[in-house]
Amino acid sequence: MAQMISTIRNGVDTQQLFATIDAIRADPALGAFTFRTTNRWINGAHNRSRMQGFHGAGREDVSRREAFVVDAGEPTVLLGTDTGPSAIEYLLHAVAACLTTTIAYCAAARKIRLTEIESRVEADMDVRGCFGVDDGIRNGSSQIRVTLRVTGDASDERLRALVQHAQDRSAVLDMITNGVPVVVESVTE
Repeated sequence: MAQMISTIRNGVDTQQLFATIDAIRADPALGAFTFRTTNRWINGAHNRSRMQGFHGAGREDVSRREAFVVDAGEPTVLLGTDTGPSAIEYLLHAVAACLTTTIAYCAAARKIRLTEIESRVEADMDVRGCFGVDDGIRNGSSQIRVTLRVTGDASDERLRALVQHAQDRSAVLDMITNGVPVVVESVTE
């Protein structure tokens, strides 16, 4: 009787993961991606973003039948109407999501079965900067703190190594900590 060995670990198909890595090594152009988001203002602080298509792996991806739609806003204390999380909260979500995904992929590749990944991400911000009250205060956050709790069938040392690897490889964390050029173009009518 043939024995089937599952290649799925932590919800990640490790056979596909390694095949993807091998394909990108063989053809580095497959690693170039362009992600897109469109956004429309609705009213006040309320706005809505749509994410659907992107370019990656050498082609335009059309696998998403429907767009992901997310609303953003501001809390009432910052003149909003709580129509959705603030842009800062979406940024914190992006940090948590990217670190979590990186940990899950790395654990799967290292044959570590995870039982839980939980994170808390906080950003300190003084809004006097973005409101123009004090030009000596930066517009953004002064510090972002991340606490990750990871449990699984590995030693504490190996689990801490997963978190360190996630810090080293997280695309979102890299963009925040090392900066990325941003080009803003205005089109008026």
